[in-house]
Amino acid sequence: MEIAQQLAEELGLKQWQVDNTIALIDEGNTIPFISRYRKEATGELNDDILRTFDERLKYLRNMEQRKEDVKRIIEEQGALTPELAAAIDACTKLNEIEDLYRPYRPKRKTRATIAKAKGLSPLAEYLKNNTASESELMAEAARYIDTEKEVNSEEDALAGAMDILAEAVSDNADYRKRIRDITFQSGMLTVKAATEEDSVYAMYYDFSEPCKKAASHRILAIDRGEKEKFLSVKIDCDEDRILDFLLKKEMPKTPSAVNTYIENAVRDAYSRLIAPSIERELRSEMTENAQEQAIRLFKVNLKNLLMQPPIMGKTVIGLDPGYRTGCKVGVVDATGKVLDTGVIYVTHSEAQKKAAAEIIKKLIQKYDADIISIGNGTASKETELFAADVLKSMPGVKTKYIITNEAGASVYSASKLGAEEFPDFDVTRRSAISIARRVQDPLAELVKIEPKAIGVGQYQHDMNQKRLDEALGGVVEDAVNSVGVDLNTASAPLLSYISGISSAVAKNIVAYREEEGAFTARTQLKKVPKLGPKAFEQCAGFLRIKNGKNIFDNTSVHPESYTAAQELLKILGYTADDVKNHRLTDINHKIMQYGEAKLTETLNIGLPTLHDIVTELQKPGRDPRDEIEQPLLRSDVMGIDDLKEGMELTGTVRNVIDFGAFVDIGVHQDGLVHISQLSDKYVKHPTDVVSVGDIVKVRVLGVDTKKNRISLTMKSLSSGSPDRLEAK
Repeated sequence: MEIAQQLAEELGLKQWQVDNTIALIDEGNTIPFISRYRKEATGELNDDILRTFDERLKYLRNMEQRKEDVKRIIEEQGALTPELAAAIDACTKLNEIEDLYRPYRPKRKTRATIAKAKGLSPLAEYLKNNTASESELMAEAARYIDTEKEVNSEEDALAGAMDILAEAVSDNADYRKRIRDITFQSGMLTVKAATEEDSVYAMYYDFSEPCKKAASHRILAIDRGEKEKFLSVKIDCDEDRILDFLLKKEMPKTPSAVNTYIENAVRDAYSRLIAPSIERELRSEMTENAQEQAIRLFKVNLKNLLMQPPIMGKTVIGLDPGYRTGCKVGVVDATGKVLDTGVIYVTHSEAQKKAAAEIIKKLIQKYDADIISIGNGTASKETELFAADVLKSMPGVKTKYIITNEAGASVYSASKLGAEEFPDFDVTRRSAISIARRVQDPLAELVKIEPKAIGVGQYQHDMNQKRLDEALGGVVEDAVNSVGVDLNTASAPLLSYISGISSAVAKNIVAYREEEGAFTARTQLKKVPKLGPKAFEQCAGFLRIKNGKNIFDNTSVHPESYTAAQELLKILGYTADDVKNHRLTDINHKIMQYGEAKLTETLNIGLPTLHDIVTELQKPGRDPRDEIEQPLLRSDVMGIDDLKEGMELTGTVRNVIDFGAFVDIGVHQDGLVHISQLSDKYVKHPTDVVSVGDIVKVRVLGVDTKKNRISLTMKSLSSGSPDRLEAK
């Protein structure tokens, strides 16, 4: 089956969609560009489908290349038959290709290769194709005795011949495929304790689960426990069923003396060669599938975190909590400019705590601060209590506080980028500034951090790091391009995620901006060094210029569609000023009167492009994040000891995992809503119900203060107000 046809079947797409999308990818277009500006060609495929399409296309192309390589190698050995070539071409998985290639792969020194070197291959063929008596068999084996080759007896010769037969059975692609299927379908993933020491893996010290039903998060936990030598793991399967299958295939129909030797060879093939190999393959495949599931979940969580709505136009005090080194302070104005920094001590003596309170009060008053952003790391609880007390002591003050995910802040502050951005501040103060800015624009700040360091996944350090980086990088790219960036204020790291812009070109854009002044038109991008026509085509629509010469430059209308957009306004009786002043309230009515079909024909554009242009003209400079509920701002605080079973609270979803969601309810320790407690209805996966950043109502099911564990539910909540509904 051709790749394009296979993609169409696998992804449920029409053939023309597949053909057009492959052509667009091969032309060097990026996924965000294809998704946004080539909707007519793809049938309006979105970013997620296009990412999957691109990954699968690469996999299938790699598989085709592997098929060609395998056929070439086998042909060089003079062993490629038309039947074998056809079997290789028919493979749909890489492991199927490797099974067929196995007999022809250059082998390391094995018992079978040693036996072949001793000249015992003909004896193996004799065993396979004769119905000899015991005496005839021994007489035949005696012909191969050769002390120089260390074949000292008939038994030595027969043992070598059985090794050759065993390897031949092991190398049979059809057998391996069948055994792999039986092992997976009937297999039990069995886990035992490898130590008497207590550990976080204690729940797996005597655990078993069918391989085909093993949950991905448990597979990853078991893998880690095995790696850390707390667990021993194996797959138990129906060996009798597998041996019956092999013996039926290999045993001669006529009873004879050779049958015992063939049966022993078959049993040896399974126990020594096939079973360990298949178990390794299945464990590897289960781990790979579990990692893919974890990556998918990480991608969803990361996208939701990046797309959290910014709290614009606010002055923010960022607090990076700490014990020994104190709490670092960074104050930024509404544009993110640093106004002040410092260090306070809120966990030391009462005198220092009092002095710290005075400092924060003065900063609030001096800069008219709107929000205190508190990092959720070490000493966060103490810092939150401190901030709440400070706000209570300032009656009438408008300032609220928010707990901010600080994952990756230390990575950024110690990075080369952090040093370049804030050369006059030490590492600790940079992290406080980052925590403050994350409230103002999460996306702009988080792109400065390696995606996997942001901490909204599970077992990310155990995964294939190259695969994880590629997947998460695509999420960041899609998020940045879906929002768009201000060409005159965006940092180089943010610009580098824009379609078609490399890190080097991003730095060139910033350098050009600093030397020549603010951009007043998108066309000026063509003057930026190394930003050629293709890069301009890919990036222009995602870059915004506020108050530029052309109102279209502050929209996601692509320059290639400016003529159509201008003509559209003219036909409908509007001007650029009408767009700028939001006077297109009746545009949809006018379009209906004129006729969409007639418009698309007149403007020579497709219907999706027409719809996109109209949407942008109605709200130039719009931010898709504005439609998402704003984060919770707090003015009070509770401790875990204050929680009582049955209390209803409002919280923020901080992380979603396979078995539930962690919710920040303002007591420092996030509570777990198990998947069984997410809804009154059946929930297949937590992401079907909640997303990172969601504001949710929960009820306390239980509190374990010793283990710092809080159990929550979202089921059957009353319609009344929560016990504490934070003000926004």
